[in-house]
Amino acid sequence: MSEEVKNTAEAAEAAEAVKAEPVGAGEATAKEYTVEDIQKEIKPLSGNAFVRFWQKIWRWWLGVWYGFADKHPKGSSLIYKIFFLVVFSEGVTIWQFIVMTFLPYAFTGAFPQVSVGWPNVPMGSFTNNGATYVIFGDANGWGYFLAFEIAVFTAQCINFPLQRNITYRSHGNPYMQAMWYFIGWVLVSVFTNAVWGVCNVFFTHWGWYLKGAEGLATIAGLIKTVLTGGVSIVIFFFIFLVIFPDNNKMAKSSKAAYDKLVANNAPTDKLVKAENKMKLWEDKAAKSNAESEYFKAKSQVNAAVMKYNALVKASNNEKLTAEQKAEYPAKIDAAFETAVNAINAKYEKEAAFNAVSAA
Repeated sequence: MSEEVKNTAEAAEAAEAVKAEPVGAGEATAKEYTVEDIQKEIKPLSGNAFVRFWQKIWRWWLGVWYGFADKHPKGSSLIYKIFFLVVFSEGVTIWQFIVMTFLPYAFTGAFPQVSVGWPNVPMGSFTNNGATYVIFGDANGWGYFLAFEIAVFTAQCINFPLQRNITYRSHGNPYMQAMWYFIGWVLVSVFTNAVWGVCNVFFTHWGWYLKGAEGLATIAGLIKTVLTGGVSIVIFFFIFLVIFPDNNKMAKSSKAAYDKLVANNAPTDKLVKAENKMKLWEDKAAKSNAESEYFKAKSQVNAAVMKYNALVKASNNEKLTAEQKAEYPAKIDAAFETAVNAINAKYEKEAAFNAVSAA
């Protein structure tokens, strides 16, 4: 605990430690909180000034974000998904480019560096310079094409768990989702390769792959990575909506379908099937909501304790007048109580999250 916090510990404790009931493992336990208790709830700031600066910005941003999310749940959900979708997708695109820059050299001796591909369709006058339209292949040989496919495949192996666990926080069957993701990736790859085939004709015609034009070949590889990656982001956004559906929407729609069957006196087998589906999505929605609420509660504890610390620090300003100093004890007490309430809420959300996770 910093000296500034210690100097005002008496001011906070003068009103007596607030009694609260943090919940853990399904049991409520009365506890008297002290300044040290609430300080332990947040990770201490780094001693490095640069790291500490970014830690403060990050904690401030979390408070702003969760405040916005409370007021605009639908808008914040969409922004959250698009942001991480783009960040992760562009991140693996960088990985693709790095792999494509170096991996082709590993296949130099195994494959001849001649233009190969399928369906290898002549492109009129462009063919005079060796330019043909291909979907599978590369102007520099099968080694370059194999390197590209390895780069893209490994990028998707990185992208899938990031999108599933962070962007969409899905609780669906990971094996089924991976299967559909793989199918989607194959179809998207065929489409993006077909688009790239058109660009490749022009680059080949312009001599970008000729000996001595290594710089242009690298630029072509960058364009290929960005083009196919950018197109993939747009397509995968819609694929992800199918693979990782919104659990709350699915729970709501499955309940509506079940209620409709009940109202229409549907056969028992259909009712049982619909009820099981409804319960499945309600369970997934409960897990997602509990997880989201728990993470938000932890952030709110950080924000509350940081506000308390800021008031403590401000109260020690020697430039304050006596009247201004007199206002701080009440503010500090209120901030302390807010922090305690946030801590209790965090314990409750944690217990709820653990309960649904164990179910």
